[in-house]
Amino acid sequence: MTKHADIIIVGGGVIGSSIAYNLLNDGFEGKIIVFEKDRMYEFSSTPRSAGGIRQLFTTSVNVLLGKFGIETYRSFPEKMAIDGERAEIDFEQAGYLFLAKNDTEMKHLEQQMMLQHSHGVMSELLKKDDLLAIVPELTIDDLAGGLFSKEDGYLDPYSVMQGYAKKAKQLGAQYVFDEVDTILTDRNGVQGIRTYSGDIYHAPLVINCAGPWAPELSEKIGLPIPVVPLKRQIIQFDIAKPLSKKLPLTVDPTGVYFRHEGETIISGFSEKVKPGIDFTWKRSFFTEQLWPVLAERVPNFEKAKIKSGWAGMYSYNTIDQNAIIGEHPELNGYYLACGFSGHGMQQGPAIGKGLSELIRTGNYETIDLTPLRFERFAEKDLVIEGAVV
Repeated sequence: MTKHADIIIVGGGVIGSSIAYNLLNDGFEGKIIVFEKDRMYEFSSTPRSAGGIRQLFTTSVNVLLGKFGIETYRSFPEKMAIDGERAEIDFEQAGYLFLAKNDTEMKHLEQQMMLQHSHGVMSELLKKDDLLAIVPELTIDDLAGGLFSKEDGYLDPYSVMQGYAKKAKQLGAQYVFDEVDTILTDRNGVQGIRTYSGDIYHAPLVINCAGPWAPELSEKIGLPIPVVPLKRQIIQFDIAKPLSKKLPLTVDPTGVYFRHEGETIISGFSEKVKPGIDFTWKRSFFTEQLWPVLAERVPNFEKAKIKSGWAGMYSYNTIDQNAIIGEHPELNGYYLACGFSGHGMQQGPAIGKGLSELIRTGNYETIDLTPLRFERFAEKDLVIEGAVV
């Protein structure tokens, strides 16, 4: 069976759904079909993320992407409402806090802060004693200070994804729950896709938003991308003695992060793992890697009881750990929106807006996403981000 569309989006998570929504909301009048192989989104990267939203980055493009995300999520429930029903996403602006253990790290944080301030992000450099005003239970003996942004925070990723998808559907996007086998091409460029069930859909433009499955899809058409799937575990636990204040998403100098999830705590860490799709999680990850750091940093975490855990996938850009956005230079009509390396949820709003502009007008208007083009790898014009968690 052969069908037709103007744009095909492969991957219906937050990135693909944001692109579909923004295109239609900005006035695109063609037919958009979004393919999602996981009808229940059980293994989608979006709902398995930690839900952190921040502006605390070391490169201008990432600061601006984060700022746009914050602004979008503030008004998301109203803007994405359908028939008067708000699209609640539980966005808590409890802040983001990076901790530093010495003067060298503090100087790096100060440099970050100056860049952030230049883009209107009012982050604060805190001395060690000032940290206690944010997290009163924090152990600060081995710390020099930290960098805090009160506008940042965390939200419910699944609700964001559903909000975008429902609004995109209301505006006319069609969602097909089938797996794309390959992208079809000829000498002129993209021609469409073929699903594993054998259906062919013709379209002159295909956007690869397949997350950890994006590199496999691109490899099939002879256009490899420097992205691999890496497992990231998150553990949710209860503590015997509650904290006195709501936690910001706090990043320890070791890389271990923690935040509130309702009355519980969730925590994770970018452990060294072999590339591959793997959704298993282990209690030993908490007891051996997370808990020793957590108990040292916050005494309340010494008595902890694991409530649950899960694993999701980072679509890890092996070259500079930043997103790859825009049309592939070697294939007309083939667009990429992948390799977010853990930042897809927070950058989804701006990426959707940017690709809507690029596809409709040929240019970026709101934020210049040119630094994230695929060509940067060959040009040795990398985006080196110093704040990757």
